[in-house]
Amino acid sequence: MTDIVDELQWRGLIALSTDEDALRKAFADGPVTFYCGFDPTAPSLHLGNLVQILTMRRIQQAGNRPLGLVGGATGLIGDPKPNAERTLNEPEVVAQWVDRLRAQIAPLLDFEGPHAAIMVNNLDWTQGLSAIEFLRDIGKHFRVNKMIAKEAVSRRLNSDAGISYTEFSYQILQGMDFLELYRRHGCTLQTGGSDQWGNLTSGTDLIHRVDPEAEVHALGTPLITKADGTKFGKTESGTVWLDPEMTTPYAFYQFWLNADDRDASKFLRIFSFRSHEEIEELEKQTEERPQARAAQRALAEELTTLVHGAEQTAAVTAASKALFGQGELADLDERTLAASLSEVPHVQVAELGLVVDLFAEVGLVASKSAARRTVKEGGAYVNNVKVAAEDAVPAKEDLLHGRWLVLRRGKKNLAAVEVTGA
Repeated sequence: MTDIVDELQWRGLIALSTDEDALRKAFADGPVTFYCGFDPTAPSLHLGNLVQILTMRRIQQAGNRPLGLVGGATGLIGDPKPNAERTLNEPEVVAQWVDRLRAQIAPLLDFEGPHAAIMVNNLDWTQGLSAIEFLRDIGKHFRVNKMIAKEAVSRRLNSDAGISYTEFSYQILQGMDFLELYRRHGCTLQTGGSDQWGNLTSGTDLIHRVDPEAEVHALGTPLITKADGTKFGKTESGTVWLDPEMTTPYAFYQFWLNADDRDASKFLRIFSFRSHEEIEELEKQTEERPQARAAQRALAEELTTLVHGAEQTAAVTAASKALFGQGELADLDERTLAASLSEVPHVQVAELGLVVDLFAEVGLVASKSAARRTVKEGGAYVNNVKVAAEDAVPAKEDLLHGRWLVLRRGKKNLAAVEVTGA
């Protein structure tokens, strides 16, 4: 695409813009230096943040220069939550999280060439600023009536929790970030989620007050929703993080693989870097043969590779196949196997017992008699091997990595047993 605005629109990534025609002209006249901010209020970024990082990547690939801001200053405060004050983290913790978030963002942007990305930290221009300087140089440009009207603030003002002056001031700090990056790097565009629109426009307003001739822009991406009404980026086990220690690559892969067919097209356009033609073909395949899950598999492989690398993707793909009898379970490394089995029903036992007892205990069947019936009908498997006898007992040698048994009923019902006394 020669017009990045058209590209973002096709992908459903523009919810709000200060002036779309002016932004389109700025890109045409480009290159545009732009930024997106990420606050270290947790030790990892999550899928909601990934929307922003990949939007930055697209704009950079169109010939523009990104600034990735990890907020060592704003992370000490945190933007206003919908209904409660944030718990403030210690500066040492926030500093550690800054480093972790920077390490997650860096591989997804290009730091070489004429449009090389730059990582910045707003602590650099705030830690030496006195309260008097802040109020005289920055605070004087903000009008309290406008600040109160911003959705994030007004929602809290009307709640039982109210809002502290600390969180009320967050939009001033974010506005100052845009001003500083405008001055230091010629940055003229800020991107972010539409739920941050009040904070995004605080920056454009501040720059216009300081420099009335400035041409600056804000672009808000839509909040992503799931067709079943649940929150995007959430699973039964919690938030989907980018850190492999917080969400395993297998669980990350499974999130995309298990996406609702109704969401597949939207997710492809937002997250995939495939061409329009490839995406439209995957959309067509999903519509015609939803059981093949072509879009979900494409997303799972592309996004897991992007975030966790090709080696991890190969490992989790092999695990996903092996669990359902399409590969060798014994070939899986212990970490990948353990991660994959944590996503299915599992129990711990002190010693090995009858297969039918294990099937009932882990919940694959309602009772031992149902387990015996499953064996008799040929639908019981241990480590992908069909169980032939109702009195079968697994041997210690059957344990994967000396501790695991994978139980399967039929083609799709999985569970795991971990033997702690082996």
